[in-house]
Amino acid sequence: MARTPTVQLELGYTAPNFQLLDVVSNELLSYSDVKGKHGTVVMFICNHCPFVVHVMDELVRIGDDYKSQGIGFVAISSNDVANYPDDSPEKMKALAMSKEFPFPYLYDEIQNMAKAYFAACTPDFSVFDYEDKCVYRGQLDDSRPGNSEPNNGKNLREVLKALVNGNDVPANQKPSIGCNIKWKVGNEPNY
Repeated sequence: MARTPTVQLELGYTAPNFQLLDVVSNELLSYSDVKGKHGTVVMFICNHCPFVVHVMDELVRIGDDYKSQGIGFVAISSNDVANYPDDSPEKMKALAMSKEFPFPYLYDEIQNMAKAYFAACTPDFSVFDYEDKCVYRGQLDDSRPGNSEPNNGKNLREVLKALVNGNDVPANQKPSIGCNIKWKVGNEPNY
């Protein structure tokens, strides 16, 4: 598995809007449909990546813990399903239902949203404040498949707690690491 880091960008940019299919409800959802009063987490994940599988239960816990506190969540899968059929919309729906995702799971078939959010890996996190400005592009925590660090969402939880309490988000942001997004041939980004 290729260890790919989050693309580091200057923070403060506005969340790109999207209109993507929620594989569970079969409805098109936009950024405004998922945004929260205090902030919004946009995460790029997939079904098969060992880095995502490793943190999946913690992602669900964080969603459960912070949704009621005014944080919006959305998970997006942008992988090429022709070459990675475990990431197909049908299997995305099955996973979302079996894990009881407290957030929508959207399918980015043409991979435009992965590019718009500069997503490079799974999991890849972008957190936006109440004004939809990016305040965080970092890791969930230090846990990775095969290491002994606790899988507790420490870094992301710290950011969400700051947003809920109206405090500054920590400036020290360590990039997420995961499998690279599985781009369709000829569709690879330039970042």
